[in-house]
Amino acid sequence: MTFTPDQAARVAALARLRLPEDKLEHLAAQMGDILSYMDTLTACDTQGVEPLYGPVEHDTPLRMDVAVKTFQRADILSQAPESDGTFFVVPKIVAG
Repeated sequence: MTFTPDQAARVAALARLRLPEDKLEHLAAQMGDILSYMDTLTACDTQGVEPLYGPVEHDTPLRMDVAVKTFQRADILSQAPESDGTFFVVPKIVAG
């Protein structure tokens, strides 16, 4: 399918794009290629083909949502350069 530079200018205007005249010919060619590919896809017979919602079908394994305490606070805070015994102490980075 052919797409003219005038049609490309119209699409660009609708999209609120300012394109120089020398780019309209290139855009028209690209849009024509896209429409030709859409024609190819439209010609494909998809009767009886199940819809595909993702490129890979996989099941997400589920597990029980149970809170498990795996570390002691003191062990974690001991790895920090500075703490107040309860929280990490970090340099102030926001003025005010």
